[in-house]
Amino acid sequence: MKFGFIGLGNMATAIIHGMITSRQFNASDIYGINRSREKTNILVDKYEIQTAVSIEKLMEQVQVIIVAVKPQTFDALLPTMKQFIRDDHIVISIAAGKTLDYLHNELGAKTAIFRVMPNINATIGASTSCYSTITANEKQKTVIEKLFATIGTIVELPENLFSIFTTIGCASPAFTYLYIDSLARAAVREGMTKEMALEIAASSVLGSAKMVLQSDTHPWALIDQVCSPGGTTIQGVTSLQVNHFESTIYEAVDAVTNRDALLQKQTIK
Repeated sequence: MKFGFIGLGNMATAIIHGMITSRQFNASDIYGINRSREKTNILVDKYEIQTAVSIEKLMEQVQVIIVAVKPQTFDALLPTMKQFIRDDHIVISIAAGKTLDYLHNELGAKTAIFRVMPNINATIGASTSCYSTITANEKQKTVIEKLFATIGTIVELPENLFSIFTTIGCASPAFTYLYIDSLARAAVREGMTKEMALEIAASSVLGSAKMVLQSDTHPWALIDQVCSPGGTTIQGVTSLQVNHFESTIYEAVDAVTNRDALLQKQTIK
């Protein structure tokens, strides 16, 4: 099976890197086209992928098409794609705000289309991704799961949960980076070097995430295990609560989710 990328930005590059380094896909089966020829040449030189001279030629050569361009370019791109869609094509969109209904309206009701949402951690093979589809069969789902497993983990979700996944799966890394940086800056204020503080803070967050995933213990029970009566940690936890740490997270989640919902409404219009 051959794969074609329309758009070769950071996420497409991360996926191609995962495909090649996993050794589950051959560079000879990966095609790419990009508005910037320079970016295409970089990937050709680095990964030895194939180039396509046009959307038509790319779609002639591949079975799986990954649309990795900015959402605002879809209205111009999809009519061109529709001219060359075949029954055996699988189309993958990784754009925020572009619903399956919108994609099917533009490309055809029977086309096998997937919405996939990876996150920035794909660049190190640690993305948390999800996908939704309406018309695809189990064999086609297996192709998508194998493809995106090369950059991390992937789960299938109903599309009505896409907005909330966009928040806790894709926007939340930015929240976590901010948390790690804030911990490090607080340590710098107390005399530790920023480099050392970042390493300690990031390692602690990584270990805490593994604890939640592997211990089968609720996060609040883990908090109770760390907080000794009259100890230091409980002072920090209660300080966070008094200063609305939890409600601030809730509001951040609402802000991202509402923005994604607005983008989807604009797409429908």
